[in-house]
Amino acid sequence: TTKIIRKQYHASPSKRNPLILDFIQNSMKRNWIFSIAFISFTSILFGQEIKLEEIMKGEGFTGYSPRNPQWTIDGKYVVFDWNPENKPDFVPYRYELSTGKITPVSKQELLSMTPCGDYSAVYNGIFYGIEGGNLISYNLKTKKKVVLFAAANGIHSLQVASQSGLVSFMINDDLYVYDTFVGGIKQVTKVGKRNGTVKPTLSPIQQQQRELFPYFVEQDTKRAFQKEQRLKFYTPCIIQKEENESVFSITLSASGDYAVVVLQKQAETPLTVYGNYVTENGATKSENARPKVGNEEPSCRLGILDLINDSLYFVSFDGLPDIRRIPEYFKEYGRTDTSFEQNRPLAIPAVMPHERNGKALLDLRSYDNKDRWIVQLDLMTGKFILIDHQHDEAWIAGPGITEWDESPGVLGWLDDKTCYFQSEESGYSHLYTYSFETKQRTALTHGNWEVQELQLSRDRKSFYLIANKVHPGVKNGYRLEIASGKLTSLFVGDFGIEWILSPDEKTWALRCSTPLEPWELYVAPNTEFSKKNRITFSQSKEYKTLKLVAPEVVEIPTRDGKVAYGRLYRPTNANGKAVFFVHGAGYLQNAHHYWSSYHREMLFHQKLVAEGYTVLDLDYRASEGYGRDWRTGIYRNMGGKDLEDYLDAKEWIVKKYGIDSYKIGIYGGSYGGFITLMGLLKTPDAFACGAALRSVTDWAHYNHEYTSNILNYPGTDTLAYRRSSPIYYAEGLNKPLLMLHGVVDDNVQFQDIVRLNQRFIELGKKTFNLSIYPTEAHGFQYTPAWVDEYRRIYELFKTHL
Repeated sequence: TTKIIRKQYHASPSKRNPLILDFIQNSMKRNWIFSIAFISFTSILFGQEIKLEEIMKGEGFTGYSPRNPQWTIDGKYVVFDWNPENKPDFVPYRYELSTGKITPVSKQELLSMTPCGDYSAVYNGIFYGIEGGNLISYNLKTKKKVVLFAAANGIHSLQVASQSGLVSFMINDDLYVYDTFVGGIKQVTKVGKRNGTVKPTLSPIQQQQRELFPYFVEQDTKRAFQKEQRLKFYTPCIIQKEENESVFSITLSASGDYAVVVLQKQAETPLTVYGNYVTENGATKSENARPKVGNEEPSCRLGILDLINDSLYFVSFDGLPDIRRIPEYFKEYGRTDTSFEQNRPLAIPAVMPHERNGKALLDLRSYDNKDRWIVQLDLMTGKFILIDHQHDEAWIAGPGITEWDESPGVLGWLDDKTCYFQSEESGYSHLYTYSFETKQRTALTHGNWEVQELQLSRDRKSFYLIANKVHPGVKNGYRLEIASGKLTSLFVGDFGIEWILSPDEKTWALRCSTPLEPWELYVAPNTEFSKKNRITFSQSKEYKTLKLVAPEVVEIPTRDGKVAYGRLYRPTNANGKAVFFVHGAGYLQNAHHYWSSYHREMLFHQKLVAEGYTVLDLDYRASEGYGRDWRTGIYRNMGGKDLEDYLDAKEWIVKKYGIDSYKIGIYGGSYGGFITLMGLLKTPDAFACGAALRSVTDWAHYNHEYTSNILNYPGTDTLAYRRSSPIYYAEGLNKPLLMLHGVVDDNVQFQDIVRLNQRFIELGKKTFNLSIYPTEAHGFQYTPAWVDEYRRIYELFKTHL
């Protein structure tokens, strides 16, 4: 009727009817009043309209949370990066503990304040640290700081050999020491061959300059003298490395008599290349990226360098149990033997020398991801004693445990007779000690929860730990007394924390958040049930005006008798339709009680909820925070149980909330994009439509370290790769699919989605679309790209749900 009236009203003047004109004007007035009333009503419910152009600004809309908090070494200040004025970038700020004042500081002022970072490098009352790539000392009594050594390329890997008073560090691949007793820097190792060093040759022009101008000769002499005075070199010990071998780490013993050298030989896997089409000079540029998954592994060897006798020998690990063990999955391919002819390649991510006894703890991990060994190594003899052996037919991982990226796990000395580490032996990552006297292992924590972060107190009598003891979706803080086993709650509630302890261990600086409140900075005394004092207020006015729906953390039963946790956003007036979001990374948690790294997506979900959609965000199989069995649930079958969890969630939400089973869409990025593809291709009738962002389409084209953890090698476990890759299910597409991908993605490369796109073309599929973003990598940066991406996703759901 309205359309007919408007058509008549806009007819030629001779055909306009005055009665109709009055009716239209009165109707428009009534409609306008009703519209204003409706807008006011929805404003009360949901605050201001949620606009993609605003929420896709990320922290530019919500407000910039403080990040990277550190204490200064004197404990007077907390320094952190912040951007409360919405500038182009973060700037340093400081919080003064005594006055409670927060002020911005210049970078020069920041250097003079000496942020302590890892303040374990303390010897005889002096803190040694790295500042701007230089070695510095800070006297804790006199409060004086001295730059001990300035390196052109910067130093790294600082440690204190307390028995000898040597402070060691590395420049590039070589080890240097500073003698705290007599001063002076000495080079300890030199990677190369024993044929000496090659002096840099001068170009003809440089030689001519020196012939013509004595000034340059004088400068050469001056530089040589300064180098000699600054670096009191003695002849360094030579480390001979093989072809394609590099220094992974060099660790000085407490006595300074030995250095433990780990050399790593890389697998010969070619790099991949992607094209950058939108460049500053207008030319197409080829960029190198990481290799694809392969069948070869790197290999490490460990040598003990006797610095007194200038000798280097390598340790044999033949005695490690199961070092040649063949994984169970080989049986599926007809292999019945149980042992390889040679040792499996090892990663050696951590070497922990003792302060006095000439021993070191080693963290060893098989590169095929199945085993982790912790051993005690005698630096004098090269013999080792096994402390703990962890085996998993899927893959070794979990909080505090060495993983595929070779970052060290939790491992350290309590005293001469005891060490500590984390293990998933119970099914959850917990803290253990091992006694060298009794040969006994003791669990300090236990239960259906995880120790997620760990810090040893300076007196070595307590551990401070962050754990999800109360609920899988929280991060709370505790103190564990080692002798008594007493676990004291410090910060417990429905929130998440990140923390850093002051040098005197009396005060915490914390970042804390809830699902709708972004991370803010707090300080609190180190006492039981400590009350937090909030010191930053970062939320923008625009964000605070939104009336947001707090997500419920729900439990969803799965077909195999487990429970999947999810974040459920329920609208006030449900329209019977739902959207499922799939987080990325695989091993990541998003159904929790603190601020999500997916805050743009959270606000997008609020927009959908305001329009009546129910939104579910699931911690599917292999998500973080739920223990070993949940973590390994996708072994050799990605897109198996993880996808089934979403199918079970669909059945649950339809029964419990009356959602139309034919009106459910799904979307996600990276691993979430992969699950979206598997949902539409492998189970084509499960979802009405889907959007796959920067998604993996063929796991044989992803990176080696992550993929071989879960699917083994493409050359030895072809079935796992085939059943886990969406490209092999392309025939199943019959629902609308939107694919979105950055062209310069160096993680999940653009080639991945192009191959699937071509597969759809050859199969004659008609329900897919591909949107490309020429300047975006894996994580989008440019707000217009975010807006365009989510506009398309929004229109997909509005059209097909």
